[in-house]
Amino acid sequence: MTPVDRHSAADIDAAYDYCEAVTRLHAKSFHFAARFLPRRKQRLVFPIYAFCRHVDDEVDEIADGDDAAAASAVERWRARLEDTYASIEAGEASEAEAAPAEDGQSLVFLAWRDLLAKHRIRKEIPLDLIKGVVQDTTVKRYETFEDLYVYCYRVASTVGLMSSEILGYSDASALEYAEAMGIGMQLTNILRDIREDAARGRIYIPAEDLRRFGVSEEEILGGVMGPRMRDLIVFQIERARTYYAKGELGIPMLERDARFTVLLASRIYGKILREIEKLDYDVFSSRAHTTKFQKIASMPSIWLEARRM
Repeated sequence: MTPVDRHSAADIDAAYDYCEAVTRLHAKSFHFAARFLPRRKQRLVFPIYAFCRHVDDEVDEIADGDDAAAASAVERWRARLEDTYASIEAGEASEAEAAPAEDGQSLVFLAWRDLLAKHRIRKEIPLDLIKGVVQDTTVKRYETFEDLYVYCYRVASTVGLMSSEILGYSDASALEYAEAMGIGMQLTNILRDIREDAARGRIYIPAEDLRRFGVSEEEILGGVMGPRMRDLIVFQIERARTYYAKGELGIPMLERDARFTVLLASRIYGKILREIEKLDYDVFSSRAHTTKFQKIASMPSIWLEARRM
């Protein structure tokens, strides 16, 4: 059925503008790369990020360390997501969607409703993302890489899978590579944010890796650098790079007008790993990042590479 929409085109445009503003503020690399998509695709990827950001903020910022409150706040997003999908299937506007879209959540879901009218995104994918975010309220340690992989899939690969439906692809196997790209990016996040996560009592590096390199939890929590810690970080960087390499194999399967953006995003994010190396692997003394100049300077060679795909 065709979904009922009681909002004007101006309301919907305002919702998309809000989602872009959230992306521009909180995900500079993502926003920078997305700007090279055709406008029709560019506009549609921003609600995906805005949804992810708001849900994640419920755990990391809004609930202020209260895990029960965070889980309850995220549950409201899950219920609203379920309601949006159900109302679209029924061809109706939900009670919440019929009201003026004024708060951030309402604006995000107004854009999502329009997005879902244009592209099919399986409900299970954003629900998996929510599971990953809620996981942060109960799981503070990971025993094996297999355990961590599930978390990385939920909070990062899902973003690539949802975005792929907008970018377009020629073969469904492209989704396997999008999943791998997400894993590489989340492993990069874990290394970049290790100090901040430790301050919240979280250690994402698997316990089996800590034991392998003789690094204790106390050293992670205390930000203690040493030869064993350095070797551990080197290993984690190489692991992340294997997933970037696999992810990039899927770029030629994407529609041509999306290839440069995805390759640019991969290289910009992957460069954070190089910045960690420049810090002599000391992920505790400063937070590795890329500058706007570095992003712009890398563009010509990446553009030529994408053209050859």
